[in-house]
Amino acid sequence: MFHSIRPNRLFKCLGVAVLLPVCSAQALADSPQVFGWVEKGLIFPEKVAVKFKLDTGALTSSMHAEDIDRFEKDGEDWVRFTLELEDIDTDKEVEKRLERKVARDITVRGAGGAEERPVVMMRVCLGNRIHEEQFSLNDRDKMNYPVLIGRRTLEDIGLVDSSKTFTVEPDCSE
Repeated sequence: MFHSIRPNRLFKCLGVAVLLPVCSAQALADSPQVFGWVEKGLIFPEKVAVKFKLDTGALTSSMHAEDIDRFEKDGEDWVRFTLELEDIDTDKEVEKRLERKVARDITVRGAGGAEERPVVMMRVCLGNRIHEEQFSLNDRDKMNYPVLIGRRTLEDIGLVDSSKTFTVEPDCSE
């Protein structure tokens, strides 16, 4: 049995068929980027390539730091610390002494008790974007990942697929 389609209905169907790919492409462009639970990222200012663990269980991001010294500068709290990291691209040890203003302090509670840590602003590259975010400083020598990205930072970065790792290569210029 043959059915004829009225012209109005035909134009509506054609319009939907033409707009569907455009709308789908726009929806994909607007959707957040999806990262794996471990990604390679860069720490600025040295552009050291290290493994970042994207941790939805942590609120605040954390970065490996050694020899953390607090001091006062212009009436404000500051810290001096050493980034001592192995660059996973070059296998070279990078050591840099940095100073940052303390944004705030956090208390971290664990099996060993409570510990107060300074939180500073640091710049990191993940994917093709530089993020200036708060990182608590802690000696993470015994940890597998020198940088942990917490939920506060993940809100601006995108989604995490726990079944994937190393989905993007960092590509940021200052």
